[in-house]
Amino acid sequence: MPSSSSSLIQGISISVSDDDEATGKVRVRVRRKRSRAPVSASARRRRLLFRAARLGVPLLLAALAVSLFLYESYRLTPSHSSTLPPPSFADISRLSRAARAADGARKSCLKFVDPEKLQNLELPEIPETNMSVKEVMYRSSLSHTDDDIPSHTENSRFNSFTGYQTLTEREESFKIKESMEVHCGFYSENGGFRVSDVDKEYMRSCKVVVATCAFGGGDDLHQPIGMTENSIRKVCYVAFWDELTRAAQEEEGNRIGEDRMIGLWRIVLVSNLPFSDQRLNGKIPKLISHRLFPMARYSIWVDSKSQFRRDPLGVLEALLWRSNSSLALSEHGARSSLYDEAKAIVKKHKATPEEVKVQLDQYRQDGIPDEKRFNGKKALAEASVIARDHAPPTNLFMCLWFNEVTRFTSRDQLSFPYVLMRLRPPGVHLFPVCARKDLVNSFGHRRKVKPLVKEAT
Repeated sequence: MPSSSSSLIQGISISVSDDDEATGKVRVRVRRKRSRAPVSASARRRRLLFRAARLGVPLLLAALAVSLFLYESYRLTPSHSSTLPPPSFADISRLSRAARAADGARKSCLKFVDPEKLQNLELPEIPETNMSVKEVMYRSSLSHTDDDIPSHTENSRFNSFTGYQTLTEREESFKIKESMEVHCGFYSENGGFRVSDVDKEYMRSCKVVVATCAFGGGDDLHQPIGMTENSIRKVCYVAFWDELTRAAQEEEGNRIGEDRMIGLWRIVLVSNLPFSDQRLNGKIPKLISHRLFPMARYSIWVDSKSQFRRDPLGVLEALLWRSNSSLALSEHGARSSLYDEAKAIVKKHKATPEEVKVQLDQYRQDGIPDEKRFNGKKALAEASVIARDHAPPTNLFMCLWFNEVTRFTSRDQLSFPYVLMRLRPPGVHLFPVCARKDLVNSFGHRRKVKPLVKEAT
C-alpha cells in the first residue's frame, strides 16, 4: 500500500502521495467553515435574562437577609422617642452601643405591653386579703437590750448591724403568724451602713426603685436604657457606693454631680460598712431594700455587672402584676439542686469547704431534700435580677434570706431554696435565663473589690 503524509497550514489540507511526488502533481483541498444558523433577537434576550437571573438571585437573597437583620436590630433597640439619651461619659456609651449591637437581633423572651400602654401604667394596689403575714416588725437593740452583748457566739459574722440571732430565734422566724418579729439588719444605730440625712429623705420619697451597688472600688456604673418618660418620672434609680468606689470612678473621670447624680443614677454614699466581706455588704441593698426604702411599693435589683435595658414599670407588669406574683427572680442556668450548687461553689473556691459543710449539715438536719424541682419548677435562683413588691410576706421572706446569708456563706444561691421550701410562699416566680438576658446586658465584673481592713462591731 502506498504511504502518505499530511500537514495542516491555515485551514488548507495538502495531501502528498508517493505517486504524486513522482509526477510532480499536488492535490489541494480547501476546507470550508460551517456556517452557523442565525440567532434570533428573542433567543439572545432569553440568554441575557438567564445570565442576569443566575447572578442576581443570590445577590437579592443576601440583600433581603441583611435588611431583615437591620430591621430586627432597629426593632429591639429602644426608640429615641421613649428612651433617655446615652450618658455623656464615653466609656459607658461605648459599652451601651456595643451591647445593643451584639444583642440587637435577640428575640424577646418576655412579652411586654406596647409603648402607648407603658406611658400610662399606674401602680396597682397590693391586695391584703390573701396575706398570711400582715405585719413584720424588726428586732433592734432598742427593744432588746439584753442582746447588745452577745451571750452566744456560734457565728462570728453576727455583729451590731445584724443582731445576734440564736438558733431558737431562727427556728421561730419560720413559724408564720399574722404579726412577725424578726432580725433584719439595722439592729443597732452603731451597726453601720450609714447614709446622709439628705439621702435618707430622698430614699423615703421613692415609690418604685431600681437599685444596684458597688463597694470596694468594684464595677463601673452602667446607665439604664429602654425606659419611657413615664418611668423616668416615677422610678428612682439608686446606686450605693462607698468611698473606694467613688475614688476608683473619679480616676476614670466619672464624678458625682452637685445634684448627687451620674446620668440617671442617684449616687448614695455609704459609710461604716458593717462587714469586711464586700459581697456581704452588697446583700444589704440586694435583699433588704425595704429597710432602705420604707415607703417604696416595688423595687428591682440589678447586679452591678449588668446594664438594665428595659422599662421598669413594664418589667414589673410582665413579671409581677400580670401573674399576680410578689417576687420574681432569675433562675440558675446551670444547676437545679442546692447541693449540686454547693459542690460547684467549693470547686470554684467561692467559699471554703468547711463553711459550706456547716450550712449543708444544718439544711439536712432541717429536712431539706436534695430535690431539683420545687412545686414542679426549678428552685435554684441565679438572682442577678430581682423584682419584688414590698408587702409584709415578701419583706419577711427577704429578711429570712438575709439572715441565712449572714449566718452561713454569703452565696445567696445556697440559702434561697432553703427559705423557699421552709416558708412555701405563694407568688414566687423564677423566670428563665432567656428572660434575664432580655432584661439586662451583662458585662461581667471589671475589677476585683478591695475588702475592708476590719469588721465593724
